[in-house]
Amino acid sequence: MPVPVETLINAEIHKPARYLGNELGTVHKEWDSATVRWVLTYPEVYELGASNLGHILLYNIINAQPRQLCDRTYLPAADLATKLRETNTPLFSLESRRYLPEFDILGFSLSYELGATNILEMLELAHIPLTWQERKEGDYPLIFAGGQTATSNPEPYADFFDFIALGDGEELLPEIGLVLEEGKLQGLSKENLLLDLAQVPGVYVPRFYDMANDGSVYPNRDDVPKRIMRRVATPIPAYSIGLVPLIETVHDRLTVEIRRGCTRGCRFCQPGMLTRPARDVEPEAVIDAIETGIRQTGYNEFSLLSLSCSDYLALPAVGLEIRNRLKNENIALTLPSQRVDRFDENIANILGGTRQGSLTFAPEAGTQRLRDVINKGLTNEELLRGIKTAVEQGWDKVKLYFMIGLPGETDVDVLGIVETVQWLRQECRLPQRRALNFNLTISNFTPKPHTPFQWHSVSTSEFRRKQDLLRQAFKGVRGVKVNYTDVRISAMEDFVGRGDRRLGQVVRRAWELGAGMDAWWESLDKAYGAWAQAIEEADLTWKYRLVEDGEWNIFHGDTPDENVYDAPLPWDHLDTGIDKTWLKNDLFNALEAATVPDCSFDGCSHCGVCGVDFGHNIIAPVPPIPVFDGDFKPNTNRVQRLRVWFGKQNSMALVSHLDLVRLFDRAMRRTGLPIAFTGGFHPGPRISIANALPLGSSSRGEIVDFDLTEMLYPGEFCQRLAAVLPVDLPVYQVEEVDPKSPAVTQLLAQARYQVQLITEEPVTLTQWQTWTEEILAREEILWEKTTKRGKKVTLNLREQLLDLSILEMKSEGVVVDYTGTCRNDGTQLQPRNLAYLFEQVSGFSIQLGQIHRQSLILAETIP
Repeated sequence: MPVPVETLINAEIHKPARYLGNELGTVHKEWDSATVRWVLTYPEVYELGASNLGHILLYNIINAQPRQLCDRTYLPAADLATKLRETNTPLFSLESRRYLPEFDILGFSLSYELGATNILEMLELAHIPLTWQERKEGDYPLIFAGGQTATSNPEPYADFFDFIALGDGEELLPEIGLVLEEGKLQGLSKENLLLDLAQVPGVYVPRFYDMANDGSVYPNRDDVPKRIMRRVATPIPAYSIGLVPLIETVHDRLTVEIRRGCTRGCRFCQPGMLTRPARDVEPEAVIDAIETGIRQTGYNEFSLLSLSCSDYLALPAVGLEIRNRLKNENIALTLPSQRVDRFDENIANILGGTRQGSLTFAPEAGTQRLRDVINKGLTNEELLRGIKTAVEQGWDKVKLYFMIGLPGETDVDVLGIVETVQWLRQECRLPQRRALNFNLTISNFTPKPHTPFQWHSVSTSEFRRKQDLLRQAFKGVRGVKVNYTDVRISAMEDFVGRGDRRLGQVVRRAWELGAGMDAWWESLDKAYGAWAQAIEEADLTWKYRLVEDGEWNIFHGDTPDENVYDAPLPWDHLDTGIDKTWLKNDLFNALEAATVPDCSFDGCSHCGVCGVDFGHNIIAPVPPIPVFDGDFKPNTNRVQRLRVWFGKQNSMALVSHLDLVRLFDRAMRRTGLPIAFTGGFHPGPRISIANALPLGSSSRGEIVDFDLTEMLYPGEFCQRLAAVLPVDLPVYQVEEVDPKSPAVTQLLAQARYQVQLITEEPVTLTQWQTWTEEILAREEILWEKTTKRGKKVTLNLREQLLDLSILEMKSEGVVVDYTGTCRNDGTQLQPRNLAYLFEQVSGFSIQLGQIHRQSLILAETIP
């Protein structure tokens, strides 16, 4: 029998706040108010999924539709997954805590070739059959996927999904919702409902298509389109605002898209081909979204997102305008990997804030010739100028991305990576400055569908040889840290990413053998072994050997036959807008190292995208760059200190101390209250929480100090603070204290707790009272503690116990009330220490149940 979700989400699991579903920005709709009920997921652990911009956008957009409800779920960590299996409880949504089979539609983001194993893991945890064939009978949600990999080549995963959403989802998913709503009202069968969905541009229903012997895909009925068109939408920055997680995530900041699509034409780059045409967001819309978002979320950092932020020509003007408007907020700007040829003082001036962030560029290849082959559009002079600008603007460390295994690459090109880095270090050396350091990531090129290099084959044996070549060449090179992508991961990406439907059985079997995404990071050997075994069992080892050895190389002219470029491919039935003939011709341009200009700025390249179906490139007008008002100057003047007593109840008991610190920081930013800052290079708000509460413990006696730069009535402060805090962080009292007096962390002396103690064997109230009296009668009960440095220290816990009494017997154990020392120098009688005291006098093993901190007692209040 499944158990209530609430009983699984407790302090026994790691980071339980992942699963609370009550973050700022979540939408909680009444279940019965909706006709269509969605669950969207980015199939990774919460820290990755909850910070994905596409996931946030679509969640907000669907919930903005009438009669549509959208919840979220993520891949549970191993501890919760184990609990779900042990209790036979299906995976659930965060907002409504309902099991996934109760919903109408479940959508996955498939953005990585090997990520499908996580999807199968989640379906199995949800008690939903893995394939559409198994779900044909039975009342199961519709299962669909979207994202880059799903749009590029969904065939290896076709059996797992009822339909695929191709391209941008902002307009497509609401259309899907309307079709589902109408279908439910008409009582359509699943088959007829999917047939209606197949008429929606951008919806691919695999069951209505079959695979030929050559791997190509064709309709098996006349009433579905032969080719399915990728959808294109205009970015809407306003929907980026929302979802402020309670725990720290991978991208723990506000993210706003400034440009979708890229027309640079890098021949290796699948996102650049699959997102055409390029569409700039109006500068004022970006500025408004960030200004509003920062004030609504309380984030102290934001990121501008694009495949190539530097090609958003309004970037310097937008960045400076935002920094001017938020000058007093201590806000930092970060950008993803940029075009080094467009990096200049204007862009340097908008980055960071009081916290200078990292700087990342992607030259991709080590020689000018190879950069021309891949159409990178970057000269050595431009590379040097960009890096030199970074050094002159204060950076002493830069990240660079390179690839090996590119078509036409020679050992000269590989070693050119080393020569390029050494040359840049030498040329960018400035007097009286430390030498420039580089952090390099060298990945292995894997050909992608819908790119000019989709016909190329790689050789993993060559990857290994070239990595060894680089390791040898980098020996003795100072100031350079080099990271290499594991060849086995790249090989599997290539094998699966350009496969056909026969690979579905491989993906499923690899998952059954334990090849989840986490397995790659925990044990490469185990994950690779699972995939290799799955390939062997599918009798496809011969095909994988081609990846290992290199099937053929387009630059060597050793293609299997002259018609290879016209042969059908598993993804030819997907209409991305890119003409296949254009891809072939651009490949021939690569053979000649001929470059093709960026069609957003230098004329049409005739790729086939621009037109009625996909639109045209949109370049936003460039506003003038405003005068910079100056960097944030922290106000360190402490005029007033307000001491706040608050509680930590219900779900907030599962929020850790560090996450609570971050929560108060963001809450204060949302209030706009005049908080004072610390000085130094990294100023922070003067907020001081008295003491960390053990995870899972509730409280009604927590204390936090706020130092302000202006005088406020305590009542007004209380009202404004309480308005932005979660309901389970109630504010009880606000008191003004002398700002020059010791901080609350220094004044803390004692804490009073109510703790439930549990024994495995029944114990009477009389026995508990006897043990209590014996503890109080002793003068010494010793406990050996190991410090953080590994030193063993013996403490007398009895002298830290100030008061102890029995409150009540419960069906499980007893509730005791105790007061103990609680100082931030480490002298604390914690609940686990109290359990130890009872173990010493009783001889029983004693477990902790519910823990509630009744109050914190300051030294100045002790008689």
